[in-house]
Amino acid sequence: MIDLQAGLQLLERLEPIHVYGTVTKVVGLIAEARGLEVPLGAVCHVLTEGAPPLPVEAVGFRDGSILFMPYGDLRGIRPGSRVRATATPPIFPVGHRYLGHAIDAFGTPLTPGVHITPARFRPLYADPPNPLTRPRIQEPLDVGVRAINALLTLGKGQRVGIMAGSGVGKSTLMGMMARRTSADVNVIALVGERGREVVEFMEKDLGPEGMARSVVLVATSDQSPLLRLRLAYAATTMAEFFRDEGMDVLLMMDSVTRFAMAAREIGLAAGEPPTTRGYTPTVFSHLPRLLERAGRAPQGSITGIYTVLVEGDDFNEPVADATRSILDGHIVLTRDLADQGHFPAIDVLKSVSRLAGDVTPPEVRRAARDILAVLATYTRVEDMVNIGAYQKGTTPEIDRALNLIDPIRKFLRQDVSEEAPLAQSFDALLALARLDSSASALT
Repeated sequence: MIDLQAGLQLLERLEPIHVYGTVTKVVGLIAEARGLEVPLGAVCHVLTEGAPPLPVEAVGFRDGSILFMPYGDLRGIRPGSRVRATATPPIFPVGHRYLGHAIDAFGTPLTPGVHITPARFRPLYADPPNPLTRPRIQEPLDVGVRAINALLTLGKGQRVGIMAGSGVGKSTLMGMMARRTSADVNVIALVGERGREVVEFMEKDLGPEGMARSVVLVATSDQSPLLRLRLAYAATTMAEFFRDEGMDVLLMMDSVTRFAMAAREIGLAAGEPPTTRGYTPTVFSHLPRLLERAGRAPQGSITGIYTVLVEGDDFNEPVADATRSILDGHIVLTRDLADQGHFPAIDVLKSVSRLAGDVTPPEVRRAARDILAVLATYTRVEDMVNIGAYQKGTTPEIDRALNLIDPIRKFLRQDVSEEAPLAQSFDALLALARLDSSASALT
């Protein structure tokens, strides 16, 4: 049953009068049409014979024509094909009934035979909250991963990036966090994902327990760049609905890089000049508009975890650098650790949570600093130790690092099936720090 608010929203979408234009030109991914006056972002429909109407979005204007990009395949469009305008602003269906389902960029369930009647709609491209209405982040969020909980503690409403190359365990790490987080709801956006990996992520990484309290939004790599771009905003819109219900939401997006690539495809097709490594200027305006919508609100919060697929393991490439400058921290996964069978492959020395100091007790902060200092010392002299150039007993600081490196590595490793709640992670960190104090006394 549709409630009154949803019914009113449906009435607003009714169009008693249809306005049509005609297609005059198609080049690549762009179709030009005349006879219409619609705003940027408007979704219209191209009518083709023997096929359902093709949804297209207005992405620009040129010499009196409107430039459209399709959400599907342009094949079948011919000169003179009619374009039906719409006055409906870009909106997205939201509601609790989407929990446990995988949906597309328009809110349609991907499971065959499943239909969900929308309870209500929200604007797809909403503005970020007023900065002065954002409460400070002072409460930690349990994500169930010991290395993150203890050394890179996240706060409710924080936004953090997972920076990694391909094949180092981003999806598995996301699944662990989604299953074991203390957040009320997970909203997971798979942007440009391989089609075969969607079911694998839902069944293997997420599992039934994680899926039961999650909404998974999917736009695979073969789909239109507009769909991939829209999906990221749709996931944020869904997360905002649950946040406004007073819930703590964990919003996960894999990946921001494919979102940026979709924006680049759209910009280049519309005639925008490439600037940094082929990325168009609008890519770097999309990023803050998307990422700033996550955060804490007067009631509820959205904790954003965004994966960044770095090209060639270059952590300073444009998208990674721009994303890192906007977010409240970053978690770096390295191929060296992954090749050693170290999972999760988190390089804690290269990672940072800018809010860890605000959401952890003083004794945990001190212990984290001490353990990181020991790890940094070992990293500095590791090559020298491996070639036998260091004589044990020469430097107490290095001796302490050699004594503690195995317990630290054991602490940082975690099997996929192992649970590590926040309180337990803090206790394990404090025990490791006490071991460090004992080692210091012996040396």
